[in-house]
Amino acid sequence: MPDQPTTTGTLDFRGWSTWYQVTGGLAGAATPLVTLHGGPGASHDYLLSLVDLAEGGRAVIHYDQLGCGLSTHLPDRGVDFWTVELFLDELDNLLERLGVAEGYHLLGQSWGGMLAAEHAVRRPEGLRSLVISNSPASMALWGEAADGLRAQLPDGVRETLERHEAAGTYDDPEYLAATEVYYDRHVCRVRPHPPEVQRSFDQIGKDPTVYHTMNGPNEFHCIGSLRDWTIVERAERIDVPTLLVSGRHDEAAPLTVQPFFDAIPDVRWEVFEASSHMPFVEERPRYMEVVGAFLAEHDR
Repeated sequence: MPDQPTTTGTLDFRGWSTWYQVTGGLAGAATPLVTLHGGPGASHDYLLSLVDLAEGGRAVIHYDQLGCGLSTHLPDRGVDFWTVELFLDELDNLLERLGVAEGYHLLGQSWGGMLAAEHAVRRPEGLRSLVISNSPASMALWGEAADGLRAQLPDGVRETLERHEAAGTYDDPEYLAATEVYYDRHVCRVRPHPPEVQRSFDQIGKDPTVYHTMNGPNEFHCIGSLRDWTIVERAERIDVPTLLVSGRHDEAAPLTVQPFFDAIPDVRWEVFEASSHMPFVEERPRYMEVVGAFLAEHDR
């Protein structure tokens, strides 16, 4: 990681707190990068490798979305509260309060990429470029891809998943063990997980409110409020240069990313051959090289 100054703090959002970290100086020569973590309901930790991009005067901003990590947790709130619009408003609040709304790059990973796309289709004036990393254009396509990947699992693993899903016994140790087989193939192929990745998994375990409400019990059985989400018909409204990133073994399989590539006018797509869902961990140097060059190309 670069030897850059780091500032942390909290921002008021509707009386709650959004925790943030800025690596590098916001007054630097390069356009700041704002990062959006996945889940929904994880934390910023697993994206900490992105501070590698804090060079050449570029600040890198991480934050924990509401209900996650070091931000305010609201375990008593239900499905009507946890909406895409809530997180869009929180992002707008962060951009304004940190003073970067007039010029910023946005990188979203997984759910964060979905949120970033939702932000971009509104065509905010300050958005300079967009990186959609390991993200689907619709949850229907995500489910289709998951079915295909599950079909490649060993017979016993598939049977275990299907049996417990039919019974709703998602906390059964047998089901959790079968889930890990899928995760090891298609979520993060680095084992043991780096500490920052494990912290994000642990965060979901400590407070699964947002994850269970919006997504479901795991990455491939998505029965939460996002199950019908799609941006396929709106992606053409994204009018900034966009970099799509996916891994060859990614749960965000090509069919989930293709609508972005087909619809966005100024777009390129980079596939990381040795990666699944976390190429910034699995192929860290090359990820930083590719993303860093893209950001530099679109600094203003």
